[in-house]
Amino acid sequence: MKNVIKAVLFDFGGVIAEEGFWKGLRSIGIEKGIDPDEFFRTVDALIYETGYLIGDTDEALFWSAVRDRTGIRGTDAELRNEILKRFILRPDMIASVDHLRSKGIIVAMLSDQTDWLDIIDRHTDLFKHFDAIFNSYHRHKSKRDASMFRDVCTALGIRTGEVLFVDDNIDHIERAQGQGLQTIHFTGVDDFKKRINELL
Repeated sequence: MKNVIKAVLFDFGGVIAEEGFWKGLRSIGIEKGIDPDEFFRTVDALIYETGYLIGDTDEALFWSAVRDRTGIRGTDAELRNEILKRFILRPDMIASVDHLRSKGIIVAMLSDQTDWLDIIDRHTDLFKHFDAIFNSYHRHKSKRDASMFRDVCTALGIRTGEVLFVDDNIDHIERAQGQGLQTIHFTGVDDFKKRINELL
C-alpha cells in the first residue's frame, strides 16, 4: 500500500536548482587565491553567525563580515552575482513539481535562503510553481532548528506524517525525520523520480 502523502516540501539549492551557494563561494575562493573549501566553510558559518540567513541582519553586514574575516575584496553586488548565477534551475525538477501539483498534492518550498531567493524569483518566476514558499530569511528560523518542520506542517494544515520532505542535506533530512515527516534524501534527479514514484 502506498503511503499517504498530502504535501511535498522541496529544498531549493541542490534540489530544485544547482547548489549555487557552494559553487559560487568556491569560485570566489579560487579567484581570490584562497583555499576554496576553507573559504566556503568560513562564509557558510558567517551567514549563520551574522543572522543574515534568518533575516536578523542585512546583506551589507554579512558581506562586511566576510571581508573582515577573509580579506577578500569586491562589492556586495559582484560577490552576490557569483552565487546567484550558479543557482541554475533544473527543468526536470520543476516538471516534477508541476506534475505533483496537477495530481492535487500540495507542493511547497522549504529553503534556508536569504532575500536572494526573492531576487531569483523576480528573474525566473519560480514561485508560481508552488503553493507556498517557506524561506528562513522571512520566517526568522532555519532548518537547523527542528521545530521549523512542525511550523511548516502546521501552516499547511497537514499532519507531519502526511508530508514528504526532499533535501540534499542529510542533517536536514534527519531533523525532519525526527519530527515525523517522510523524507527523500536527494542525490540526483533520476533517483528522486524513482523514489517519488515508489512512495506515491
